[in-house]
Amino acid sequence: PAERTRTTGATTPRLRVAPPPPIRVPRAPFVGLILVLVVGGVLGILAINTKINENAFRLEKLQQQQAKLDVDEQQLNKEIAEQKDPGNLTANARRLGLVESEDPAYIRLPDGKTIGVPHPAEGAPSVTGPQGNGG
Repeated sequence: PAERTRTTGATTPRLRVAPPPPIRVPRAPFVGLILVLVVGGVLGILAINTKINENAFRLEKLQQQQAKLDVDEQQLNKEIAEQKDPGNLTANARRLGLVESEDPAYIRLPDGKTIGVPHPAEGAPSVTGPQGNGG
């Protein structure tokens, strides 16, 4: 058989591996996916940034409110301290019509025993008290 091919003058072609045909991937879906991811990322960052700024404004408003409440608390504590002053307590008691007792009696708390003899205080009520002005 090898001799026949030589005599006919036709040579058999050599076999070789052909490269695979090029694969064409459609680009439109890939580009669309990338665009969706980029736009989604930008919108997500924008939403997060907006929420952070909104919370920053809310935090600033709450801090201002807290500062105002701190000032109010300081003023109220000052007023309480002034009212606790012994001179103010006496003046407020007289304004309410209370009089001082010379010899008070005490109750011992653990056993409830009374020390001293309780008796009502005597004295004219204050003119500014409720009994002094007809009340």
